[in-house]
Amino acid sequence: MHPAFSVIFFTTLSGAGYGVLALIGVMLASPGSQLLVRNNEPAASMLLPLASALLLALALVTVGLLSSTFHLGKPMRAWRAFSQWRTSWLSREGVLAVTTYVPAVALVVLVLGAWAGGDREANAFAMSAAALGIVTTVLALVTVVCTAMIYASLKPIPAWQHTLVVPAYLGFAVQAGLAIVGSLIALLQATGTGLAPLAMVLAAVSVVLVAIKIRYWRDIDGQALPATRGDAVGLPGRDVSVFERPHSEQNYLTREMGFVVARKHAHKLRTIALILFGLVPVIAAVLVWAFPAAAAVAMPLAALSVLFGAFVERWLFFAQARHLVTLYY
Repeated sequence: MHPAFSVIFFTTLSGAGYGVLALIGVMLASPGSQLLVRNNEPAASMLLPLASALLLALALVTVGLLSSTFHLGKPMRAWRAFSQWRTSWLSREGVLAVTTYVPAVALVVLVLGAWAGGDREANAFAMSAAALGIVTTVLALVTVVCTAMIYASLKPIPAWQHTLVVPAYLGFAVQAGLAIVGSLIALLQATGTGLAPLAMVLAAVSVVLVAIKIRYWRDIDGQALPATRGDAVGLPGRDVSVFERPHSEQNYLTREMGFVVARKHAHKLRTIALILFGLVPVIAAVLVWAFPAAAAVAMPLAALSVLFGAFVERWLFFAQARHLVTLYY
């Protein structure tokens, strides 16, 4: 498949944004979190990082969704996708993406209000934040699942029907959320104190993602297409050879579905991706655990590495997908 940058930006940035929303939702819904509530009132030092993370998440989601429209033939008709939610994963994703804005924006208002000195009573803040946090987390994660299912449901592309496609999309979203939230806490608090648990979770998620992608790449490398060239031209069971190309010049299908990346280039890009979203975050997490003062440098570097690694991985996800229509061409 042709790796369209608009779709790559969409899946990478929006996935990161939903990961941030999901993580903050979990943090706010955690009962008695010492990180968020201290001395019977919202922890002032955490409110600004949380509000900043929420605003950044909404920005990432918005930019990602807008970038996806550039891959449409007629972007002005994108609104019509919302009407097919009963049968289309793309439509379901659109409906859920818009719905997620409601609790997410409410969380921004709540957190900013508490930071500005409005409602400082811990119980009221915790109850409201927990309710909104749970709803935001569920909607954000389900939206990511819908994004993954857009591709996992396409039968003409066997590589995308792999059982690890959905877990990988969720894993990258969670990993980006951990890295970005940890970065904002480290930068705005100017300390890495209390970030060790979050950093260790980031390391664990990174290791799991590496295992998922290695298994996925190994499987698709040895994957045979469920059809033959004979099936493609209506002669099933026959060994068909190409006598003459079925077209005189490139067309839409050969451009979009017939993209091929050399095996040696794919191997290099896989190695780069594994280093960016696997090795670097683990090293950063260990540094934060061993030297909390290094968090202000280690966590932002991990966040950037995770985003670039996800971008490379997503490029390969599209570039190495083989569409059955290429059997005809």
